[in-house]
Amino acid sequence: MTADDLAESWTLGRWAFGGPAEAPPQALRALPETHRWGAYDTATGRLLGKVTDHEEHSWWGGRELASAHVSGVAVSPEVRGGGLARQLLTAALAAARERGAAVSALYPTVSAAYRSLGWEVTGVLGSAVLDTAALPTAREPGVVLRTGTPADRGALVDLYEQVVRGYDGPLTRRGGRWEVPPREEQPLGDGVDLLTLAEEDGVVTGALAYERGRGYGPEASLDVSDLLATTPAAARALVDVLAGWRTVTRTVDVPLLAGDAVSAVLPLERATARGTKVFMHRVVDLPAAVAGRGWPAHVRGTVDVRVVDDVAPWNSGAWRLELAGGEGRATRGDGDPDLVLGPRGLALLWTAAAGGRAVADAGLVTGPGDPAALDLLACGRPPQLLDYF
Repeated sequence: MTADDLAESWTLGRWAFGGPAEAPPQALRALPETHRWGAYDTATGRLLGKVTDHEEHSWWGGRELASAHVSGVAVSPEVRGGGLARQLLTAALAAARERGAAVSALYPTVSAAYRSLGWEVTGVLGSAVLDTAALPTAREPGVVLRTGTPADRGALVDLYEQVVRGYDGPLTRRGGRWEVPPREEQPLGDGVDLLTLAEEDGVVTGALAYERGRGYGPEASLDVSDLLATTPAAARALVDVLAGWRTVTRTVDVPLLAGDAVSAVLPLERATARGTKVFMHRVVDLPAAVAGRGWPAHVRGTVDVRVVDDVAPWNSGAWRLELAGGEGRATRGDGDPDLVLGPRGLALLWTAAAGGRAVADAGLVTGPGDPAALDLLACGRPPQLLDYF
């Protein structure tokens, strides 16, 4: 698709997901490293289906891995169920592999459709809705809080990277759409009204970015897009800022990154969920996925598998998977391995969302071999995402 197709693309997306009749200006901009695929009626030229693939990187084992983040899959009502989405996603996968992508992620509206193409649910986008009156208050004398400005957006990205690069799955937030200047009406970024930075000894150690919302009655709520800290003191100081809103906002919705400094401060036992968004992963290119990510340095071993992947046939065949010293390698194997898996099982194992026996219990591994041997591939950490796309 080209920039000339974006207005029609917006309309098709509006029919699928809702939204205003008039496209916002940002929806009509051709963004760098954003690839859009369309299917057209050959007689009329009308757009019948579309998919967007964001060419980005994500963190896996402390390394940046080329990724394909899929969104905006929509098909015209008259031709749904005819395989159009399958054709679009198959083409997008092939193109993603050509440019070097190793893994793909998406948020499904209907998981069955994406499972048929090899994606599998690997986690949940975490957030907690908390009563602001229940948040701990703690003034931190060693932490200086200041109001952030648009000039601090770079510092926010740097801090984000310090926090998330130790996890598996989060986006790097660099390049492509992340470099697009913010809109004039929200100079701190979409969905951000206020930015507070925490500094210790002149170094930024925490950031809080959030949207105020409307009103000050029982329905009033803060929507936090980022609550990041590299020290416990910064985490406590920023949570104290949120607690200061308790007189005019009843609740706050906070993104969660399990095990980080902020999670250790929040009263998560009081959390309620506003909504659950599961995400799915798929291995785009098996050798690139095994070699490109970091692996636990203490894990060493070899396992032979046969992969059956009709949508991405370059992944099919016998493979020997080897891990040693934090490095991984997938090489073409000989013979007939006694463990057979498809792309869904491969996604669960590679992302460490499930171990070998669990994947076998789900019917995603077959063959006479012991599926526990596949725990070698599942030795990382379960993925976590902070961004919805």
